[in-house]
Amino acid sequence: MKKALKIILILLLVLVLLVAAYVAYVFLTYYRIEDHQTLTVTSAAAVAAAEKDRPYKLVSWNIGFGAYEDDYGFFMDGGTQSWAWSPERLTANLDRIGALLAEQNADFLLVQEVDTSSTRTYHVDEYDLLREALAPYDSVFAQNYDSPFLMYPLTQPHGANKSGIGTFSKIAVTSAERRSLPIETGMTKLVDLDRCYSVSRIPVSGGGELVLYDLHLSAYTTDGTIATEQLKMLLADMQAEYEAGNWCVAGGDFNKSLVDDPSAFGVTEGEYTWGQAIPPETFDGVDIVKVPPFDEKNPVPSCRNADGPYHAGQYVVTVDGFFVSPNVAVSNADVLDTQFRYSDHNPVAMIFTLQ
Repeated sequence: MKKALKIILILLLVLVLLVAAYVAYVFLTYYRIEDHQTLTVTSAAAVAAAEKDRPYKLVSWNIGFGAYEDDYGFFMDGGTQSWAWSPERLTANLDRIGALLAEQNADFLLVQEVDTSSTRTYHVDEYDLLREALAPYDSVFAQNYDSPFLMYPLTQPHGANKSGIGTFSKIAVTSAERRSLPIETGMTKLVDLDRCYSVSRIPVSGGGELVLYDLHLSAYTTDGTIATEQLKMLLADMQAEYEAGNWCVAGGDFNKSLVDDPSAFGVTEGEYTWGQAIPPETFDGVDIVKVPPFDEKNPVPSCRNADGPYHAGQYVVTVDGFFVSPNVAVSNADVLDTQFRYSDHNPVAMIFTLQ
């Protein structure tokens, strides 16, 4: 009996040491990517400068690291999956995503949740695949996620993952920069992305620049306030560029409801931290304008809660959209209804003119 008890105690001690070692590994390997990082521009665009009084089309899409097909439910949203279904389904879905983006014939594309080397996506370089599909575009990539090996869920650990945001432009990008956003300081920081936005500068004929922002704000937070702080930083940056005489366009996944009445889609489900409305005071002191992609006659949400396969009655919201400076005129903004076949987000599109 004493011998059996001794063995049990030794096994428990080993287990405790392993857990302690893993926790130490997670904390010791945690780091934040430096702010004001210069980003590499891969040049392919044939047009040298943007023009005033000419309509441009921009499409933004969170592609859910290529895994969120309409039958997918993510473990952090209440579902069961932590990896893409298979390498074959992943690459086939990425091919469809790339083809759909190319079909838009947009001047600018902003793409979020693009994995470059991740356990959850079988180490497929998704940015490389998108660049192949979008050959006529200049491209810029900003990393916003580099996690240590996450052991949860135990049945299929999420693993070590690297991901980011990709900007594509048919007009030459002269320079690009990564701006680090504030994030929570508690345990939540270990599961949240290393949030950032990228700033791509595009010359405008006659002087000045079109400053293009690609972003993905925080979702997995304690109460949603950190995303508001991130938004204030973005707005202040855009305001400064506008006052300097430039044209500013921001697009991406705000993880905040951009539609004032979330019940417009017929489904509400509590106060999701990533689906809260933007507090009106966030815009105090700035001239930047919110542009929600919304058609009152045919309201289509941009995002579903991936607590399981897509189904009628699932919580939906519009968190993807645009902000522009007052010297940018928007003639249309809408959601492209894909029925969430390729991602838990629908693409959003905007037509704008520099004035």
